[in-house]
Amino acid sequence: MGTDGILALSLPLALALAAISCAFGLAKAVAAAMESIARQPEAAQKIQGAMIIGCGFIEALTIYALVVVLLFGLGILKVH
Repeated sequence: MGTDGILALSLPLALALAAISCAFGLAKAVAAAMESIARQPEAAQKIQGAMIIGCGFIEALTIYALVVVLLFGLGILKVH
């Protein structure tokens, strides 16, 4: 199996792993934020703002993985 075959198998798996990890991270962040808001409703605005920023960073990791997969898949980056 050559480099192209390895890339054909590993790129979708890497993207799937990144997406699954992102989903678990987002679920944990949102669950913790909801629990915190339930305990301290007066701090809901601050908690929600921090949660949204954190969720943006978590989503950015998946977008970076997608960009790398596309760069390798389209042949812009090469493996030697």
